[in-house]
Amino acid sequence: MLREFQERGTLAATATALHLTPSAISQQIAALSREVGVPLLAPVGRGVRLTPQADLLLFHGAAMDAQMERARTDLAAFTEGTVGHVTLGTFSTAIIGLVAPMLGRLRRDRPLLRLSIQETEPPECFTRLDSGALDLVVTVDYQSGPHRNDPRYHRLNLLRDPLLVAVAESHALAARQAIDLLALADQPWIVGAIRDPCQEVSLTACTAAGFSPDIQHRVNDWDSVFALVSAGCGVALVPRLAVPAIRPSGLVLRPVAGPQRPGRNIYAAIRAGAENSPHLLPVLAALSAVARERSAEDRGARMQH
Repeated sequence: MLREFQERGTLAATATALHLTPSAISQQIAALSREVGVPLLAPVGRGVRLTPQADLLLFHGAAMDAQMERARTDLAAFTEGTVGHVTLGTFSTAIIGLVAPMLGRLRRDRPLLRLSIQETEPPECFTRLDSGALDLVVTVDYQSGPHRNDPRYHRLNLLRDPLLVAVAESHALAARQAIDLLALADQPWIVGAIRDPCQEVSLTACTAAGFSPDIQHRVNDWDSVFALVSAGCGVALVPRLAVPAIRPSGLVLRPVAGPQRPGRNIYAAIRAGAENSPHLLPVLAALSAVARERSAEDRGARMQH
């Protein structure tokens, strides 16, 4: 009403435009004046005019209207999955091999969708997912982890990350196209310093091959593992996602011989019931696309071998 009065200039013209009586217009503006605690109309001759406070109120009203329109636009965009904020927790090699390429896709296709990446390992990642501190996790299957039908989570399988045998260039088995783990039973081994899913898969693979590895070195950083292997300090099983684009000198990586090649099952998990959240759907779709590309590259590499 106040804005219409500003446009029309008189109570009568405002009432006609709004299909009300001049008395109703006057009463409504008086009620607004009491609500904001300042006079909005001042007498001039036989009529009234807007006070400076009314002009100031209309200025702020226009700003609020504009902000409300922006809010409506953002809410519509959120519903379409084009804006939003997603906090994703994952482990270091998944950041390199999956999450970083996924972010590149989203910056191109969904520039207003913001992602925060936090490095976290299981089981902590699930604790933080349950509490709402994370919206999504990219993690791996492990012995004490959630089973595939856990009702707490919606799961999206991404890829199987094969473990490769890492040996020094000077190693007697370095020339082979694939290496039987049992042939390394008497070798010094390098594994992680803490019990994690990757170490769990490595030790299980050695046990399945028929031996318990002679662990000589325990380190968590993959670059350190590569350095020790290159120096001839031992052998290791390393996930393909951990292999840098430019491999360190003196290092040879070979697939494990045999039909049952060990690997990590990598998947994304969100809280059950959130699988149709519009800001999560494009993130899951981009992760799935990157994982398909990585899997196709791995298949191509195996065919070359």
